Amino acid sequence: MGQESRSGGWPSKDCKDPFRADFDMMLIVPVSRSVRLNGFATCLRLEAVYWRILETIAQANGCSVSAVLSYVDREVHLRQGGVRNFSGLIRVICVAWLLDPPQTH
Repeated sequence: MGQESRSGGWPSKDCKDPFRADFDMMLIVPVSRSVRLNGFATCLRLEAVYWRILETIAQANGCSVSAVLSYVDREVHLRQGGVRNFSGLIRVICVAWLLDPPQTH
């Protein structure tokens, strides 16, 4: 095996740094929010960055974050009979949204 570079194990100096120059470390802080999912009150704990993505999804759909979460909750029950890790599902939905954003017409 070759020696690791000074940059912490990057294979070469040409690798792209995943940290933007203006990276906000507050995005990793877990935030708990009380939400209503189809009429049931619950608490959802997600990192701040995921709440921001959910706000973007809600804005794109002209609704609230609670409405987005209720939709996801309802759909996962209809499609899969539920999910054990709802927070994980929300994180994956947020990442998928960013990887393949809906087309605007």
